[in-house]
Amino acid sequence: MTKTPYQTGLATRLASRSQTLTSKTSGLAPSHLQANLIVLPARYAPSFRLLCQRNPVPCPLLAESSSPGSFSSLTSFLRPTPTSKPVNLAKDIDLRHDAPKYIIYRDGKPVEEVADLSAHWGPDHVGFLIGCSYSFEEALASAGLPPRHIVQGRNVPMYRTKLPLCPAGVFTGGTYVVSMWPYRAEDVEKVREVTRRYVATHGEPIAWGWEEVRRLGIEDVSRPEWGDAPLMGDGEGVLAEGNDEGVVPVFWGCGVTPQEAVMRAGLEGMVMGHAPGHMVVLDVKDHEVFGPEDVLEG
Repeated sequence: MTKTPYQTGLATRLASRSQTLTSKTSGLAPSHLQANLIVLPARYAPSFRLLCQRNPVPCPLLAESSSPGSFSSLTSFLRPTPTSKPVNLAKDIDLRHDAPKYIIYRDGKPVEEVADLSAHWGPDHVGFLIGCSYSFEEALASAGLPPRHIVQGRNVPMYRTKLPLCPAGVFTGGTYVVSMWPYRAEDVEKVREVTRRYVATHGEPIAWGWEEVRRLGIEDVSRPEWGDAPLMGDGEGVLAEGNDEGVVPVFWGCGVTPQEAVMRAGLEGMVMGHAPGHMVVLDVKDHEVFGPEDVLEG
């Protein structure tokens, strides 16, 4: 993987805060955890928290605002073991500025994309950080399995599915959003092995193979709802069944799922989130919370 100028979570957040960084965060700050952001009026916070608890694969909850209106103080839920203390995710964080790009939703519909949330964040808003699969990109690259979207300098493709979420409070009728990374069929087991331990950032893939495209209800992998269309390995054409020999789509739960759940629920008032692919990068590193790969099995 090409070396990024942003080697730490803090450097990446400060660059986003100053708007020096406005692009996607995939490949930045290798080995640092990345997080999706959703910001809700406080009256919806209990239902959203329950949604995450009931759907931990697509919605792994890392942290939330320590109190309504707080954008710089977090309550962390990330623990390396059930008996350990919560992990401090970031010492210097401002959820209004620390993602490179955001989306504003009004009454459940996306209405604008903005550079920061300072003009929109109110005293009743609660921010939630959700784990992101970008957090294990470096581990895959180190295993000789670099994600194709990073190699090609593109955003990962993301798709709506028909796989239902377990409902919670006002959040009903939601479905999984998945991200897709192409791999050779013979490498899928190794990919599963590498990513399995990242349980707080979606963990191992939930499906793989062309037959799973239909089971998930994805009409066309060449036309994702978010991100960039997946390309063939040579970068010359869009990936489709049978046109990249031996390569199959591999699907993970995706942190855009909560934003899709918000739209399905039609929540009243203002809701905010990161723009897909533009994450909040944290201080904590993967080995600090997931342990070394060779000691975690099963």
